[in-house]
Amino acid sequence: MSTAVSTKWMVDKAHSEVQFKVKHLVISTVTGSFGEFDCTVESKNEDFEDAQIHFNANINSISTNNSQRDQHLRSGDFFDADRFPSLVFVSKSLKKTKGNHYELTGDLTIRNATNPVVLKVTYGGTVKDAYGNTKAGFEVEGKINRKDFDLTWNAVTEAGGVVVGEEVKILASIQFLLA
Repeated sequence: MSTAVSTKWMVDKAHSEVQFKVKHLVISTVTGSFGEFDCTVESKNEDFEDAQIHFNANINSISTNNSQRDQHLRSGDFFDADRFPSLVFVSKSLKKTKGNHYELTGDLTIRNATNPVVLKVTYGGTVKDAYGNTKAGFEVEGKINRKDFDLTWNAVTEAGGVVVGEEVKILASIQFLLA
């Protein structure tokens, strides 16, 4: 039986970002981000293996640097932010695969559709900053199929291509502060 004490970590929002990338017209990529999000980590291990992670993003904070597209993404065609204002991820496991690389599995909920996802995580390390605060850094990446989360809107171009790709890349650079 382990007697290790859990440490709790909060996201350092000034040093973190969460992005997604999706193909547009099959020929280019649109990048978006969430300006408002929260993430907490609770771990009994210094290397964070088996940490419990809870993440949520405010759908209304979505930005692709195009206000018309952002409004469309918030609408019922996509995220339906009025009915489903948050995107939520809850971890099931964080397992070291090699060195500072991990596999993060958990449940992602978008639009009231919950599906398991697997994300690759790189642990950058833990340090004390110039003010004596303990910080830990992570890079996260993965892919989902947006249709698995009821994000099914699309249109066909005159040439028969689709406007929005199905695969969505998830990228996050997260810094945590020891609570």
